[in-house]
Amino acid sequence: MLKQMKSLAGLLVLVMSFSLLAGCNNSTDGKAEGSSNTNKGKKIVVGFSQIGAESGWRTAETKSIKETLGNSPDFELKFSDAQQKQENQIKAIRNFIAQKVDVIALAPVVETGWESVLKKAKDAKIPVILLDRGIKVKDDSLYTSFIGSDFILEGENAAKELIKLVGSGKKANIVELQGTVGASAATDRKTGFANVLKDNPDFKIIKSQSGDFTRAKGKEVMEAFLKSDGKNIDAVYAHNDDMALGAIQAIEEYGLKPGEDIKIASIDGVKDAFEAAAQGKTNIIVECNPLLGPQLAQAVKDLKAGKEIPRWIKTDESLFVGKDAAEQALPSRKY
Repeated sequence: MLKQMKSLAGLLVLVMSFSLLAGCNNSTDGKAEGSSNTNKGKKIVVGFSQIGAESGWRTAETKSIKETLGNSPDFELKFSDAQQKQENQIKAIRNFIAQKVDVIALAPVVETGWESVLKKAKDAKIPVILLDRGIKVKDDSLYTSFIGSDFILEGENAAKELIKLVGSGKKANIVELQGTVGASAATDRKTGFANVLKDNPDFKIIKSQSGDFTRAKGKEVMEAFLKSDGKNIDAVYAHNDDMALGAIQAIEEYGLKPGEDIKIASIDGVKDAFEAAAQGKTNIIVECNPLLGPQLAQAVKDLKAGKEIPRWIKTDESLFVGKDAAEQALPSRKY
């Protein structure tokens, strides 16, 4: 009887040992499935809807984001080129939502018309970060943050430097090459420039038309300005460098010297503009930094870590006036 009891006790101990071992294994598996260790290697998926490739600046922005996020082990980048069409961007955002990306980055081609698709992103709990251009929506919660420049300040700086260049107390007739109609960069750069001219009535914009932020269109519009008012134009204000570079071609073909006969102020800071400035063909460059990849990557990481990010993440930018400033800056230009 005692022998049977010892055998039964031994069997019971063996069963309990197996049960404890199984319990430990189950507990470990459960912890691994829900732990950060399992998700440690999981990439953050970012869907990026880019406007297109209308300028050197835009190409530089795309390159910065592709190099920063596309080559990082922390991210998976889904990229879409809208070719300057809002409907293509809306379609891309819908695709990103369907693919359940973690964050959507949007460089909006125009300011309005985003409510419906961004509402879908919000309902899907996918944060949206705007890049380099803002939007106008009734509900500001439809996007999380804006990374970019103060476009109004850029326009103000361009006007102030142009007035200094020509000389206060003198008069100047200015033609304006606007960016894409409806784009926040174009609207705000126009507003900023006009703000300064209000206090300087001797400086007047005599012609203003969209060059759509492209070199070819900038040249075409400048040719029309010269044909109608060639003898009366003292200066060009271009909302971006590419349009200014097109205007330079038109001015030279017209028989005048850009940078001398007609002063030129533009915004962006692409390398081609610095080369033109070093040759004395353009005078004022207001920098608008397109290298937004690192700031976007950090903002996305902070969001995924549960941190609150600023509504406006501003970029660091400078002013360059004259040949000497352009020559000094040229070797270090990355775009």
